[in-house]
Amino acid sequence: MLRQELIEVEFQNYIDQSPVAPLNLYKQACTNDTVTVESWKPTWKKNILANKKHFGSFKDHGIQKIYGLNKNGVGIVAGAGPSLKHNASLLKDRKNISLVSCLHNFHYLEDLEANVDYYVSLDAGAVTVEEVTEGGKRSEEEYWDMTKNKVLLCYLATDPNLLKKWKGEILFFNCPVPDTEYETWVWNDVEPFYPMVSTGGNVLGACMYINKGWLGSYSNVFIGADFCFDNKKFHSWDSKYDEKLGQYITTTNIFGNRVKTWQSYYNFKCWFDYIVQTVPGDWVNCTEGGTLG
Repeated sequence: MLRQELIEVEFQNYIDQSPVAPLNLYKQACTNDTVTVESWKPTWKKNILANKKHFGSFKDHGIQKIYGLNKNGVGIVAGAGPSLKHNASLLKDRKNISLVSCLHNFHYLEDLEANVDYYVSLDAGAVTVEEVTEGGKRSEEEYWDMTKNKVLLCYLATDPNLLKKWKGEILFFNCPVPDTEYETWVWNDVEPFYPMVSTGGNVLGACMYINKGWLGSYSNVFIGADFCFDNKKFHSWDSKYDEKLGQYITTTNIFGNRVKTWQSYYNFKCWFDYIVQTVPGDWVNCTEGGTLG
């Protein structure tokens, strides 16, 4: 007779404080800023001019319209990590809890009828268009038609083709960028636009800031915030982006095991670790895996 044993996965022991000082976490999170700005600045400018021409005034379509709509409430922030599959199915039945999600989750959460309140897009690349439907079970036309009742919160420099396809409400936000020339150009040559979202360089960071800073949520609950691969997968669905890991590093997850991730995603994790230690509020990680914390 075979002996059957129950193996339980345990979290690491609790510690009184972070093993890495908040200032060091911040410095690590910012290490890719220069290369990001230099690589994307031409695209940002091109997209901003196109969006300005189409929408006329960013102020008239600004994120300030959602200010305080979840004041002192509970808000869920959904990333697109592989652990999302563990609790995404529970989102449908929540009550009096807002849900802000990365746009990449659109097809996945809509198929689960998760009732997302706001989808957020930060990236300026054309990849954001195909990510809305990539990996989904329905046709592209069906998914784009489902956007008509949804609100998209997006950076000024979002790809114009994404905004043309989106059939629901679109609200813009600005972002602080560590480049004086670029920020001066936006402010003086495009439009003074005040609604800021500090992101840490990633869309989940934008979701977090919007949830707390604009909606006014006191409790911030993370799901799908892995910042690492799970068995060579970075998503909860079959994605072509998981076919090749590319150049990766290894780090430790919340269970104390070594996992693979990208340098950029490790920096994002450091940004979140910095924020939850320096910004007052209730921070809850329900990711069920990953490296956050």
